Amino acid sequence: MQLPAYVQVNDVLLRDGLQLEEKLLTVEEKLELAEGLMLAGVTSLEFGSFVHPKLVPQMANSGELFSRLKDSPADFVALVPNVKGAENASEAGVPRVNVVFSASNTHNLQNIRQTTEESLENVKKIKAICDARGMKLDISIATSFGCPFEGRVPEERIFSIIASIAPLEPHVITLADTTGVANPKQVYDLVNKLQEKFPHVKWNLHFHDTRGMGLANILAGLQAGVTSFDASLGGLGGCPFAPGATGNVSTEDVVHMFHSMGIETGIDLDKLLETSKRLKDIIGHELSSSVLKAGKYDRKYPVPS
Repeated sequence: MQLPAYVQVNDVLLRDGLQLEEKLLTVEEKLELAEGLMLAGVTSLEFGSFVHPKLVPQMANSGELFSRLKDSPADFVALVPNVKGAENASEAGVPRVNVVFSASNTHNLQNIRQTTEESLENVKKIKAICDARGMKLDISIATSFGCPFEGRVPEERIFSIIASIAPLEPHVITLADTTGVANPKQVYDLVNKLQEKFPHVKWNLHFHDTRGMGLANILAGLQAGVTSFDASLGGLGGCPFAPGATGNVSTEDVVHMFHSMGIETGIDLDKLLETSKRLKDIIGHELSSSVLKAGKYDRKYPVPS
């Protein structure tokens, strides 16, 4: 098994993790969680979304939160659904934005009320704003491995979408398994093909653990050469516009797996678990994190020299 020495783990709790929660967290509560993540060594955080507060009220205080975080030593990313969101993020001083659209037309219409083709045009406009205002642009493709409405998404459609956005030279392209339908072989095969077709693209993978295959899919992506993965503290999250979408992979479970394999993340697992316990108190319900429930196992598997 070929293993990298280091893997980047990006925490998406403050955006994807909280967007389905009934409790609306205050800026102070979000700030406490962000500071706990950073204290644990997490250096990349998706902190919120510049979406209309009536659509996702959990994200209404994202701008205020960033004003409290912006001087912290971490890489902060905000989701933006459209040109207006990108403009609002720019006005708030956000250095990096993530625009999300779906490979599936049906899910895209449910999520942002546009066809995928309309979203591709929208991405070009957002890219122009980013270039003009000095922001980095990430692009995430939801339902890359399957759609809750349409079923299987043909690989050819993913290739066509990437061919449309790769010339924009985004900072990173994320393939997202929005409802946890992917399997390891599918992940390995698709990522290998994409890296062959688009060798200059920087890839990130975003998996949900809806059907218990999140860690296995991460391992498949790792074997295919990807070294950047999203995760959510406690396993919180999901898409509010996709039935059965709950269950991001847990940040602490991902970090525990990598550390057990001898792969470094720069993250202190003990401190991460402390923040996860605090998250449980703030949210007021159990979390899906396996390591939080069972405890960590310290013995690392030695990496072959």
